[in-house]
Amino acid sequence: KDWPSEYITNIAMSDTRRRVKVYTLNEDRQWDDRGTGHVSSAYVERLKGISLLVRAESDGSLLLESKISPNTAYQKQQDTLIVWSEAENYDLALSFQEKAGCDEIWEKICQVQGKDPALEITQDPIDESEEERFDEMPETSHLAELPPCELARLEEIADLVTSVLSSPIRREKLALALMSEGYIKKLLQLFRACEDLDNREGLHHLYEIVRGVLFLNKAALFEVMFSDDCIMDVVGCLEYDPALVQPKRHREFLTKTAKFKEVIPITDSELRQKIHQTYRVQYIQDIILPTPSVFEENFLSTLTSFIFFNKVEIVSMLQEDEKFLTEVFAQLTDEATEDSKRRELVNFFKEFCAFSQTLQPQNRDAFFKTLANLGILPALEIVMGMDDLQVRAAATDIFSYLVEFSPSLVREFVMQEPQQADDDVLLINVVIKQMICDSDPELGGAVQLMGLLRTLIDPENMLAPTNKTEKTEFLSFFYKYCMHVLTAPLLANTAEEPNERDNFQTAQLLSLILELLTFCVEHHTYHIKNYIMNKDLLRRVLVLMNSKHTFLALCALRFMRRIIGLKDEYYNRYIIKGNLFEPVINALLDNGTRYNLLNSAIIELFEFIKEDIKSLIAHIVDNFYKALESIEYVQTFKGLKGRYEQEKDRQTQRLSRSASSCFIIINVNV
Repeated sequence: KDWPSEYITNIAMSDTRRRVKVYTLNEDRQWDDRGTGHVSSAYVERLKGISLLVRAESDGSLLLESKISPNTAYQKQQDTLIVWSEAENYDLALSFQEKAGCDEIWEKICQVQGKDPALEITQDPIDESEEERFDEMPETSHLAELPPCELARLEEIADLVTSVLSSPIRREKLALALMSEGYIKKLLQLFRACEDLDNREGLHHLYEIVRGVLFLNKAALFEVMFSDDCIMDVVGCLEYDPALVQPKRHREFLTKTAKFKEVIPITDSELRQKIHQTYRVQYIQDIILPTPSVFEENFLSTLTSFIFFNKVEIVSMLQEDEKFLTEVFAQLTDEATEDSKRRELVNFFKEFCAFSQTLQPQNRDAFFKTLANLGILPALEIVMGMDDLQVRAAATDIFSYLVEFSPSLVREFVMQEPQQADDDVLLINVVIKQMICDSDPELGGAVQLMGLLRTLIDPENMLAPTNKTEKTEFLSFFYKYCMHVLTAPLLANTAEEPNERDNFQTAQLLSLILELLTFCVEHHTYHIKNYIMNKDLLRRVLVLMNSKHTFLALCALRFMRRIIGLKDEYYNRYIIKGNLFEPVINALLDNGTRYNLLNSAIIELFEFIKEDIKSLIAHIVDNFYKALESIEYVQTFKGLKGRYEQEKDRQTQRLSRSASSCFIIINVNV
């Protein structure tokens, strides 16, 4: 590859040590992935200085060009991260694949700035509002002097830590002092001494100190505080909130109640350590610390970033361990696997997928493609059909992640199934049956599954240029193999006997099915039209106009309204031939003079017809006007009669003109 001549690259681009992801911090203080590439340092003539360059590994395009400024504060975090700010509210991060690459670039940055690479931060940024004041002070005042780390000085240390939180420059100075003197570990030794002595006053001071140190918002301090040998003591300090009569028992929860379950043994000790650390740090952020709104905005932004990059690393490490994931899938689908074990495996995948939601789109795509290649969909097909409610619920959540990621991926899988499976065990039919059999009185699971089905049958996301026939093929598949499963409860509950349709839970289920069928009417045209006419489906749906549940009657009416809204004469002739307005008009008459939602919806239907659907106007007036003419609180039906009479007059005039023309022609011929 020939790079532009202005760059004199001094580091090989192909070295995997230099493989990085470029991140920028967005307005919501979340890291956005700008791409993956290789980093190098080079002199850039245009910028007049040594710069960091990142070129995309996909096409060599420039992802980052950043001059190493002598005054920019660069921070090295977690061995594989370099973070800095280029301008106000514009933070950048390089996440390295390998520690060695991070060390090399860090040394180059320190070389340009004349700093010791052993430091975790190259500069001490000066807050503009304080710069003048600090310039006037003696040089020694720039140093943060820490009291000796002794029991007798804990109150003084606590006062110092809390006093600097309002000043960015003093926070920076204190953070540097804490790092350079190994102060954190000395404080934690005092914590253990205070607990042994039951020194509550000292423990309360240590709570203020540790909380204040967390609010310094420094990654280098987090590295120390969240290390294996320190984190539980940090949690211990945070148990002794002076505002509480008794200390919390966070350590007891983390060590005894919260159990780390290895569904398959994790042999990578670094991965296991990272999982433990991330869980505990997340616990500190979510459970122990107060909500961020109580404090200065973005006080703990670095803590959020610390957790974010940990999660990215965990997902990447698990994703790359194909042996581990293959074993998980094998046990998940093995009939010999015990129910309790299978429950743990499904919950692991659910949590794994939830973790992946923190990733940027490119990373998330790679993650789900890996799961698809390993066979996540056949595995879900098995576990979603199991009797265990917890397993089915977790499997549904995983399925929802997959549908959200790529409906086409799911559709492609299910269309390959009929060649090798019975209709009953097709994945989509398993989903439909789970929706139909939801035991929750509120049908929470059924609502979720209905939303997933709607996504799968939505033609709007079937426009992938790689497969132009996807819409036709999938809809043909769905109506051939799945639609009869979806409509089975509807047909069963609209037979001559009322069956269970007056049961509230059944009525809710039927309303969900009708909602999906109404969606089909709007979006599928050809396929749903054939199905409705072949099954005489509208007649069966309109039986529900008699339901004691108004919401179900409204769903049935809405279904008919969508059909009529298409102004399709095939539908109109079907409605006329079947006399399908009768149940609607009966419902209107039975409703009497009550002004309610059902009344308004029926009136709106006839108002729509009155506009210009001539065939339906004639049918309604010819067959039902006597029953409707007494309704005078709206002018709808008189208007229908008026339109009917106008159309008859026009037809009469047209016939008269035709007859006159014929008479003239006959006379002329004579």
